[in-house]
Amino acid sequence: MPGFTPGRRWQPRYYPFKKEPLGRWMMANVEYAIKGPMFGCRMCGNCMLQETAFICPMECPKGERNGPCGGSTAEHCYVDETRPCIWYKIYERSFAMGREEHLLEVLPPLDYDKVGTETWGDVIGQVRKMGVGKVAGSLLFKPAKERYEVWDEIFRTVREPDWWKGDDTFHEPKLHEPASQLEKRLRDGEFVVTAEVAPPISCKIDKMCKNVELVKPYVTAINFTDSPSATPRTASWACSAIAVQQGAEPVMQIAARDRTRVGLQSEVMGAFDLGIRNILCISGDSMKMAPAPRGRMEVLDLDSIQMLWILRKMHDEGRYLDGREIKTPPQIFLGAAASPFASEPKYQALREHKKLNAGAQFFQTNLVFDAEKLDIWLSELDKRGILDKVYILIGITPLKTVKMAKYMNNEVPGVFIPDALIKRMEDADAKGNAQEEGVQIALELMDKIKTKHGVNGFHIMAVGWEEIVPRIVTEADILPRGFVKTEKVPA
Repeated sequence: MPGFTPGRRWQPRYYPFKKEPLGRWMMANVEYAIKGPMFGCRMCGNCMLQETAFICPMECPKGERNGPCGGSTAEHCYVDETRPCIWYKIYERSFAMGREEHLLEVLPPLDYDKVGTETWGDVIGQVRKMGVGKVAGSLLFKPAKERYEVWDEIFRTVREPDWWKGDDTFHEPKLHEPASQLEKRLRDGEFVVTAEVAPPISCKIDKMCKNVELVKPYVTAINFTDSPSATPRTASWACSAIAVQQGAEPVMQIAARDRTRVGLQSEVMGAFDLGIRNILCISGDSMKMAPAPRGRMEVLDLDSIQMLWILRKMHDEGRYLDGREIKTPPQIFLGAAASPFASEPKYQALREHKKLNAGAQFFQTNLVFDAEKLDIWLSELDKRGILDKVYILIGITPLKTVKMAKYMNNEVPGVFIPDALIKRMEDADAKGNAQEEGVQIALELMDKIKTKHGVNGFHIMAVGWEEIVPRIVTEADILPRGFVKTEKVPA
């Protein structure tokens, strides 16, 4: 086990994709010989130890370089239960050291031109650029604040290349007309509802189209998931494009698990051309959850925060990641997932803060079954001063069976269902009334949550039970403004 990292190494070191000069090759091996035993270094070529409390995030099996995933727990990593969640440990140590604000910096993805090579040469080069005498004098004789500023100037320049330049500040979205009805209604202060319609598992789309027509009058936008549980379904972009043809507004989900930086940028440009205006960036479920044979379970090319950063720059600055100008950039409304109950609320609030800084304009949360516990998370967001800077849609699902309730509570990362609710479902199941009890639980939760400060709407995840959405929206008294019920056209 590495000396300063509370976990074991996940994978062996990287090697460069090109032949290195002898001097750099020797320096890389010396760096690895020191940092490997101390930090579990994998020689990623972009060291971030300064910002992650000297715990290497490259030990995360999902490759999360900017914070924990939605399955983060204090007990263990949900991908490999034999080891701790490395990001939980980073947060734990950072908060103990009073360095948690350092975790807000949006860190770059790997540059595979540098992967496997040393970083010490870059540090030495930056010191020479700043002036060896100036750096030595500052570090030896200046007050602590000035020493830190010099130290930070050295390592931030190395850590944040010109093609990325991540920071730790909130970027006000560029002023423009609302990109979508969802953005417009949220800006106008309307309490909105979105809902999921499950993409089909075959090439037959009749049921999906029927569900879109059923749900469309009752919601502002319809989400299409991107291969949840790492199991293939019809692509989110295709479902979204079909919804546009049906006159519905989609929210297209994009899972980092299946994307490269090239694929992300081209896919969003294409989605915009198809009329898709709402994009939800998620890391995606690990291949651990996929049926066999499983695909690659190692480092992702991008995480969800890096996706947000890239798309924000495309949208607001009209630039691709490589710096090229986009003459007609995509006008999109950017969203992200939030997990109120995944781990410590203060950790999750910091994670959500970072997503906001990276470019998220709205959050759709994981499923919420505890209205009182939700207050703690909202309070932590408020302490960070971000509760009024992002639109929050709370995730709700009607439980259909007690088996579903127990599965979600025990197996779905980031979902917590109080024992009292599971007992209610067990009692209702014994009476043959589980579905109705699940609906009543959902309605009770919505009644408690909808008046909370910072809540701007609900995101209903019916999990294949789309026909219940109209009833829930109607009985919860949250029909959209100007609601007109679509009469069924006779066959």
